[in-house]
Amino acid sequence: MNNSISKRLEQYSAKRPQEVLLVTVEIAGEEDQIAIFKGFSSSLTRPTAFDPDVPVLPDEAKIMTIDRVASPYNPEAPRYIQQGLSWDNMQVLLSEVGT
Repeated sequence: MNNSISKRLEQYSAKRPQEVLLVTVEIAGEEDQIAIFKGFSSSLTRPTAFDPDVPVLPDEAKIMTIDRVASPYNPEAPRYIQQGLSWDNMQVLLSEVGT
């Protein structure tokens, strides 16, 4: 689980605390949006488990897009760094920070 998509994105956000990742995913046929900031994930559309060992982003989730947003995140006026990144694009950024 240490190399799961969720853990890698959380590690990236911990190493880049000036960014919030907004990840749009498909989980079991339903779309969800997950915010990842300073090493923690939270669903913006579903309840998030209190137990940090329960992944918000399961390994079987299909990543649709990832947006990089400057923190602090204001949902009414987000300051985008990059929008619409694919998983392949994000993996390049993950490699740059060693995750």
